[in-house]
Amino acid sequence: MDLSAKGEPVTVRDETKVDVGIHLQEGGLTLTQNGKDFEGYQASVEFVAAHGGPWTADKVKFSAKGPDGKSVGLTVDLLNDTFDGPRDGVPAAISAGDIGITYATPDPRPM
Repeated sequence: MDLSAKGEPVTVRDETKVDVGIHLQEGGLTLTQNGKDFEGYQASVEFVAAHGGPWTADKVKFSAKGPDGKSVGLTVDLLNDTFDGPRDGVPAAISAGDIGITYATPDPRPM
């Protein structure tokens, strides 16, 4: 592969977003919406650092197969509208703590 780059990467903390992808075991998670069951096969978790606090899981976007076998996308908001606590009614099976996800800002690498 022929690759070159110039300059130094710069990140802006206010606009930084972290996504973590998770492949789910077949048959391991069933999501139900409007009485229909969907088998989740992948999840993408978005993290935010709201109010200067630690990185916290904000949303989970699921890829799932519906009863007809077609793929669909389902999104669950984990944090409340003020980003200071969990949203009411989030199913325990998909809350951030229950899926065992934590994130810490990486230590700077020595140059």
